[in-house]
Amino acid sequence: MPHSLAVAADELAQALRAAVLAQGFESTPDAWAGGAPVQACPSIDLAVAAFGPGPLRCANVLFSREHPQGLAATIAPHLGPLRSLRFDADVQGADGSSLAWAPGSDWARLPWRPLHTQHDAGVPRMVAPYPASLLKLMVAVGLGLATDRGLCRWGDVAGVVEPMITVSSNEATDEAVALLHRLGWLGGDTNALNATFAHYGLPTLQLNDTTAAGGWRNADGAGVGHIHMTAWDTVRLLWLLDAAAPPAPWLPAGMPPLLQAATRDALHAVLARQQLDEVLSSGRLRGEPGWLPGLPDAPAFAHKTGTTDNYASDAGIVRTAGAHYIVAIITSLGRRYAATPACASTWRLPALGAAVHLAVSAAVTP
Repeated sequence: MPHSLAVAADELAQALRAAVLAQGFESTPDAWAGGAPVQACPSIDLAVAAFGPGPLRCANVLFSREHPQGLAATIAPHLGPLRSLRFDADVQGADGSSLAWAPGSDWARLPWRPLHTQHDAGVPRMVAPYPASLLKLMVAVGLGLATDRGLCRWGDVAGVVEPMITVSSNEATDEAVALLHRLGWLGGDTNALNATFAHYGLPTLQLNDTTAAGGWRNADGAGVGHIHMTAWDTVRLLWLLDAAAPPAPWLPAGMPPLLQAATRDALHAVLARQQLDEVLSSGRLRGEPGWLPGLPDAPAFAHKTGTTDNYASDAGIVRTAGAHYIVAIITSLGRRYAATPACASTWRLPALGAAVHLAVSAAVTP
């Protein structure tokens, strides 16, 4: 049976939903539309798990053109996979473009497919935006799994993991993906990495159609529409990488940890050396016109970001004197919405990060 843990969700969900609405994301200027406001409510998938004192507080709120006022996912008492939503996979066009986010995109004409089949009938749907370089967190976990199985040594792969996570090196990711193929964790008749995520109750974490040469981008036949993450499953993946978190309540008691302690702690340390504080946190952008503070920067926020023209994501573990929580956000608010050429996205995202930190700190204050 899963671990038992008291959970409170409604108050935090209301606070997160209010925090998103307060940012006015629907007014975000879109460079692809000449600076006019975004044509439809952006897609925002935001999840938080906040730890003590008192009951665990978890919430997942989601916004899109179909849900502009937002909706709160139903969090089960044991915190397993969501069943109150249907996630549809993102869509890539034949030319490699992200069809869902092109100006004027008609969602009624796009070839949607369910991201996974474990959901209740008749529930609202959410299109899961491509996670961008947040996917490198899954790759790093894959190398950790290979290390723990004795297929490689962490000391041998740390030189790849470090730049892949801390500066989001695409070249390091190429090398890491190729290595996972050679070690049998990607490719073949079964995708061992996807299967492991599913075994640990994280079915929307999927690294599909990568190549033995290390390909993972759109041009490689992967990327958008092939590689998937959702905020809730990303939060729960990070939970399994957080030594200070309570036992994962969705897993059976006695289930082995996802990663051995030494590997888990080494990966957490890499996340804490993050240099791209530019999505929910904003320290890298200090001094830019219009700068706004966000979440605490690394190392207090041990995290991974991801940005492309169409997408901006961020996820990590926050430890401060007043709060301990995990946050993940996956959005359709990429560089085309950047406030300045140096920015990764709109200032509204770090402003949301600051609001999330206030909401969580208030929720866990006795």
